[in-house]
Amino acid sequence: MSRFDSPSRPGAWRRGMVLAVWMTLAAVICARATQIQIVQVGQWRDLAEAQHTTDKEAAAARGAVLDRDGALLAVSREMYRVSVAPRELEDPDAAAALLQQALGLTPHKAREMASRDRTWAVVPGRFPPSARERLTGVRGLYLDREMERYHPHGDLARGALGALIDGTGQGGIEQSFDALLRGSPGREVVARDNEGRPIPGETFVVRAPRPGGQVVLTLDLDLQEIARQALEEAIAGSQARGGDVLISDPRTGEILAMVSIRDGQTTGLGVVNTPYEPGSTLKPFTVAAILQRRLGLLSDTVDVGKGTWAVAGRVIHDVHASGRMSVADALRVSSNVGIAKVAQVLSPGDQFENLRDFGFGVATGIEIPGEVSGTLRRPDQWSVQSPASLAIGYEISVTPLQMAMAYGALANGGLLMQPRLVKELRDADGNVVERSGPRVVRRVLDERVARSVSRVLVDVVEDGTGTAAGLGVFKVAGKTGTSRAYDADRGYGRGHFSSFVGFFPAEDPQLVVFVKLENPRGAYLGGTVAAPVTRATMEAALAARSTPLDRAKLLRSVRRGMVVRAAPAVRFAARAIDPSIPPELVETVATLDAAVPVATGDGPETDAVLDGTPHEREGVPLPDVVGLPARTAVRRLHGLGLRVRQEESGRIEGTVPSAGTRIQPGDTVLLVTRRRMDD
Repeated sequence: MSRFDSPSRPGAWRRGMVLAVWMTLAAVICARATQIQIVQVGQWRDLAEAQHTTDKEAAAARGAVLDRDGALLAVSREMYRVSVAPRELEDPDAAAALLQQALGLTPHKAREMASRDRTWAVVPGRFPPSARERLTGVRGLYLDREMERYHPHGDLARGALGALIDGTGQGGIEQSFDALLRGSPGREVVARDNEGRPIPGETFVVRAPRPGGQVVLTLDLDLQEIARQALEEAIAGSQARGGDVLISDPRTGEILAMVSIRDGQTTGLGVVNTPYEPGSTLKPFTVAAILQRRLGLLSDTVDVGKGTWAVAGRVIHDVHASGRMSVADALRVSSNVGIAKVAQVLSPGDQFENLRDFGFGVATGIEIPGEVSGTLRRPDQWSVQSPASLAIGYEISVTPLQMAMAYGALANGGLLMQPRLVKELRDADGNVVERSGPRVVRRVLDERVARSVSRVLVDVVEDGTGTAAGLGVFKVAGKTGTSRAYDADRGYGRGHFSSFVGFFPAEDPQLVVFVKLENPRGAYLGGTVAAPVTRATMEAALAARSTPLDRAKLLRSVRRGMVVRAAPAVRFAARAIDPSIPPELVETVATLDAAVPVATGDGPETDAVLDGTPHEREGVPLPDVVGLPARTAVRRLHGLGLRVRQEESGRIEGTVPSAGTRIQPGDTVLLVTRRRMDD
């Protein structure tokens, strides 16, 4: 056997192969390590960081919506969602006690959240930043920040404000100014453990969120509350399906209050999107057209016969009128026959042009979505009955907003103003970026004609169909309206729209008040169910000292030498004399310085005077309203010139301050209620 055939050679060959394999594997490993550690280091570092951190959007605080005086109507607030990992808790009993104290949980619920029978639990509800301060850093407790839209006054103006759905404004101001309000979100990095859960206290802001801008409305919080309260009482008293109240300033077109209630819901906005046939509240514009075109005079007479008139195959009926009367009297007593007859002097073109000039049939352009234009057909689409129907408020549909603006033109001397709901826009720092001012759409009447019609509307309130709207001390101008409800499928039914539109003081109007009730049961005439709402609204507006009324001008409208049955609201207005008012005006008011019975609306008459007696300067005693219905209590307190705050619904158990305490008119009273068990 040769030495080259030694049996040790196969073993060496195998060792060489193994070595080669190991060397190859080592080379591959080194190459892979080089690739990972050097070539791909950035990619793998990012992947590692992604497993332990999360980059997410930080929500921006949505900008606030404020009333004309800066009161918050809608604002974003920081809230937190609390989650529990029970198996990470060091002391479940201590954690349960902390949850109970910090979040207000019941002992049973707190123990349930901290029970180690579960791996993860989310505490129901959202909690304020104070909860974060107490829970941050506790192992096993996790907090997620959220921005919640908060309405400090509940649904008081929700129809105008709109809503926030999935972070986007829907309806009202929230939708119209969504781009301004929403702000710019930021970015933040959240550290996570090996199971992917956030590590408490390990959140880092990369880019701070930028809050949204602010929208300041023309709405007045006090007037909004007054309008809503008056409407709720009217709906409850008349058992109506719903209604609308709108208050505006005829000089500027500013909307001071707008409330719509349908089927118990207050989040709609019927004042801009629910047109109706106005009935007799349209008659002043028919008379105005005749005077403006010099086709007749208020002193002209018309024969209404026995209160019926057959025209173009239709019979028009009157409720009150008969015989021969002047055009002014036909308007005062709301004669359908009289107004329809005198309207014959108007051509279809004149009649259409007049109504269009007052803003009917076209959108007003108010700064919220969903406004409808109503219906005003062109003359070539009219029937032979249309001229008579239009003269008395039928075959036309209008929105409450259009009607309020049209009456504003009568009140201010003939100028149709564009309605304004937005006073100004501000950036996130509160700097004004845009401010709107009054805008005249057009002149629709000569001032002389507007004043003439207004004087007749004063007679409507003093000696016509609207006496329930009278204030006594101040002259009020207005018109009642009652129209049958129309359904497109079934035609006219048994329901009615009962309305009243008025402005005061008639000599120098500061407010236009529109009231409409839908399908009231029992009494349904506008003068019976809607006019009293207007009076209650105006009285409460006088009592609320922070409302945008010029009280010096109001005092100049007080009737000289007249002793009246004045509501407390009138006394407070008369007491608002300042040293700049001329002495003769003080003397005028002094003639009213005599004790007169004053009806508060809820109790026996009390003695009061129109200027500030020592008794009144010491304040008014707060009445005991415990056990009263909320509406009655609020109305009684408003009648005393007091502001009212009620945080929850329910039975009234007391007030802050307590009953009997002397407080000044204009102060705020908190109604203490017991929360209902089903709340």
